[in-house]
Amino acid sequence: MSPETIQLDHGSGGTAGYHLITQLFLPAFNNAILNKLDDSAQLTINNTRMAFSTDTFVVDPIFFPGGNIGDLAINGTVNDIAMSGATPLYLSVGMIIEEGFSGNFLHSIIQSMRQAAHKANVYVVTGDTKVMPAGKIDGIAINTSGIGIIEKDIHISAEHACVGDTVIISGTIADHGITIMTQRENLMIEGDIQSDTAALNGVVSQLIEHNCNIHVLRDPTRGGITAVLNEIARQSKVEIEINEQSIPIKPQIAACCELLGLDPFNIANEGKLIAFVPESEVEKVMTIFTQHPLTKDAAVIGQVISNNNPVVYLRTSIGGKRLLDMPIGDQLPRIC
Repeated sequence: MSPETIQLDHGSGGTAGYHLITQLFLPAFNNAILNKLDDSAQLTINNTRMAFSTDTFVVDPIFFPGGNIGDLAINGTVNDIAMSGATPLYLSVGMIIEEGFSGNFLHSIIQSMRQAAHKANVYVVTGDTKVMPAGKIDGIAINTSGIGIIEKDIHISAEHACVGDTVIISGTIADHGITIMTQRENLMIEGDIQSDTAALNGVVSQLIEHNCNIHVLRDPTRGGITAVLNEIARQSKVEIEINEQSIPIKPQIAACCELLGLDPFNIANEGKLIAFVPESEVEKVMTIFTQHPLTKDAAVIGQVISNNNPVVYLRTSIGGKRLLDMPIGDQLPRIC
């Protein structure tokens, strides 16, 4: 069933976006690959397993501490491919630019994309550019699509979480979303607040090379860890319990969330991943994470406790237990 009108919430990682996808797009394009709803499609072509993903970026502001829309676009698609255990190889870049957009800004964005692609060891091999009349688009929007190869006999998917799995997050939460919010609203907050945008394919490749048994990998972007954990619970049909005190968050980010009345669990991250692994793999995975600069703040945050009910619970700091439900709307629209 189509919504009467499209709202900003439909582009979020919350309930409105989920309903748009499951009630409109999935019935229209119904197939087994799409219906998995993973970060990338896993394909087999001539006995070669591949991952394919696409994403569009409309972040406001386009420049922010720690990055800009350009490196965000490269890193975001690299990460979506890597979450299947694939090695990202090639990207396309599509740009829609507003008439009158600064040429210097565009040059800076492209240079950031070049540097991010080089750092992630991927190549931009095709693309497209369109220009819209002034006022018909807000500055610039960028689409990046990518492909990668799944080289080992691994099967990582959000539908593979199992009872007994340990949940690990690779670092502090809410850094990107709060950075965007403070810049957008010109908030002067003490402490180093910057986006965590980064390509995670390097650390994922180490997990694969060390033969870690990974059931699920996801990067918690729109909707934050709340949305991703609920998506995994639904796709795997499992009950997940998360320990609030174990979730790493920088003091200045926590303070900013408290000041603004925002839930950090619902806020986007752009350089973090969540892994579901058997308990026997935790030590190996954590050793790899803590020795890598992008994942040195990794922490064990919970476990899969049953397959009776696809929900996520939060074990609170005062010993209580509350439902960590899918966000209804988007606290911070245009975050990526």
